[in-house]
Amino acid sequence: MVLMLTACKGKTVYHDYEQTSASGWEKNDPLTFTIPPVKDTGNYTEEVGLRINGYFPFQNLNLIVEQTKMNTGEQQCDTLVCQLINKKGYPEGKGVSLYQYLFPLKTLHLEKDDSLRIEIRHDMKREILPGITDIGIKLSKTSRTNKVATRIKAQEDKQ
Repeated sequence: MVLMLTACKGKTVYHDYEQTSASGWEKNDPLTFTIPPVKDTGNYTEEVGLRINGYFPFQNLNLIVEQTKMNTGEQQCDTLVCQLINKKGYPEGKGVSLYQYLFPLKTLHLEKDDSLRIEIRHDMKREILPGITDIGIKLSKTSRTNKVATRIKAQEDKQ
């Protein structure tokens, strides 16, 4: 499924990062992204970006992503588990002293003029998490119909 979501080339409509505190990202300090109204109805892929430095103390990062469609008030909450460091202790991301990652989150169907408010917070045992420097959101309109994503959306709607 992940390959299908990332295989679709898309047009980026939003891509932004927010910095975390230099002293560490607090568990109760969500980062908020406001995506302006989209111009076209269609399927959009969401990805979460992050950057870490050498002070990140774990292999994985658990993120809670809460989003609201501003026009309808529809809310969704997802948990994203991001593997950052391999079993040998080496970062999986791109970079030298600052490592960058991009993780697929989901595919959404948005109507013209829909806008989103997205909050991301970590769900780790530590209250203050060192080593995370930036968190970002990327929203891209898919350039072709993604039948797998459409089926997933239909299954989610039934639940």
